[in-house]
Amino acid sequence: MLQAATLPPVSVASRAATPRVQAIDVVRGLAMVIMALDHIRDFWSPTAVRPDDMAHASAALFFTRWITHFCAPTFLFLAGASVFLYQQKQPRLSRVSWFLLTRGLWLVLLEIVVMNFLLQWGTYDTILLTVIWALGWSMVLLAGLIWLPRGLVAALALVVIFGHNALPIVQPVTWATLVPALLYNSPFLFLLTPKLPMLVAYAVLPWAAVMAAGYCIGPWFLAPLPMRKRWLRLTGAAALLLFIALRASNWYGNPTPWLVQPRGSLYTVLSFLNVTKQPPSLLFLSLTLGVALLLLSVAEDLPARLRGWLGVFGKVPLFYYLTHFALISAGTFVWTWAAFGQPYNLAFAPSGVPQPAAYRPGLLRAYAVWVVVVALLYWPCRWYQGYKQRHTHWWLSYL
Repeated sequence: MLQAATLPPVSVASRAATPRVQAIDVVRGLAMVIMALDHIRDFWSPTAVRPDDMAHASAALFFTRWITHFCAPTFLFLAGASVFLYQQKQPRLSRVSWFLLTRGLWLVLLEIVVMNFLLQWGTYDTILLTVIWALGWSMVLLAGLIWLPRGLVAALALVVIFGHNALPIVQPVTWATLVPALLYNSPFLFLLTPKLPMLVAYAVLPWAAVMAAGYCIGPWFLAPLPMRKRWLRLTGAAALLLFIALRASNWYGNPTPWLVQPRGSLYTVLSFLNVTKQPPSLLFLSLTLGVALLLLSVAEDLPARLRGWLGVFGKVPLFYYLTHFALISAGTFVWTWAAFGQPYNLAFAPSGVPQPAAYRPGLLRAYAVWVVVVALLYWPCRWYQGYKQRHTHWWLSYL
């Protein structure tokens, strides 16, 4: 299905005329807005109960976390599609490959240096490797994959997406087994030194496959709009049907089965929807990418004002990502100082530091802060979007 778009090659003369695809910016912008909710919940309303704990979590807490599952796969998938569209504007494939390699390594550096500082307020109690780490290495791998025939890239992506759940988890993780663990393990803690642990939250290989799959459907976005919508709609529906069929059977595609819940039918439905993000299981990707494909098929039919608003965020995703974390982290610093007499990192407190006795989680607080943060970010993102349009500095493509 990833190869359904057998379009004629884009001529060199028309490369520069390849337009931005509004649907990509809109859906990516929606993912960025929703993503902020999860990060704000971590910083402003962390709970002792896991959101996916069917025995104790409320439905509101479950869905607050569950809705944000759509963000990372959508973002990496659209990053792959954007790479294909970027490639159409370049005279040489080597230039695209070099850009992916250097930008990918730059993102890895940003994760380790900048993001860890923002998340941990400069303590570096643990090296955290999260989505920007996975995005960076996915770009590095794609820098090599783009030299292969697109059909082979599609086949490799599908093999990883469908097959990585069959791989055994690396246990224990040692220096000798660190590389395969980084590629496909579930989240794990690894001691770089006796006093410096590294928490690997995102395995590289399945996320790289998601980006590669997005790259392979890139030609769809050059097709006439009715044809593109049809391909996206059919593929999205097929992915959701696959999710329903495999999830109902409890046969394959997710490490944990769904179970009838003693708390009632609502929680049984939540158990059915509760699929594994780390590493992203086949059913997790079938569900999230299925919805993303359907959204891409209708994004250009949304009201113009909503498309424009979401598109502002979708056109400057890395700027938004770094800025929203800076705002969330700084806001938590000020709020906890005012509320508890000293600043406290509720999301990533240094080990051994207890939560303030007066702290109480509150989803309403998280949602209120989410609305404020997204509203505050609109104008900086709009300014930076305009700045990028007016300037051609080389470094702008890296931020």
